[in-house]
Amino acid sequence: MATVKIWTDEDVVTNPRVSAVFDDIRATRGTDFVNNVWRALANQPDVLEATWAQVKAVMAQPGALDPLVREMLYMAVSIANGCEYCVHSHTASARAKGMTEAMYSDLLAVVGLASQTNALVTALQVPVDSEFEV
Repeated sequence: MATVKIWTDEDVVTNPRVSAVFDDIRATRGTDFVNNVWRALANQPDVLEATWAQVKAVMAQPGALDPLVREMLYMAVSIANGCEYCVHSHTASARAKGMTEAMYSDLLAVVGLASQTNALVTALQVPVDSEFEV
């Protein structure tokens, strides 16, 4: 259960700042769907605006990484951080952007391997090789 109110579309129209962000989310994503993350953040319009601006800049603008790779990286970090919501959201987004079941399996294998070897190296406190340092 959420710890804050999840804004409905009726709530949104009562706040011009929130409404403007929701309109931009819909326009940028080409959908009428606004997910519960944004509906929860609507309780704090400053945080909503700042978070949407950052998400839009990183995830929606052209860059060196294609949109599918970005979604898969977001999935990996969300898995590592244990964010159930983000794992589901970004898995759906990655699938919509063309992630195949084979790609998903490979991603999970890499995440699992990295988790295991990170834990081992952390437990052993292995010093970083000088060749890897900048």
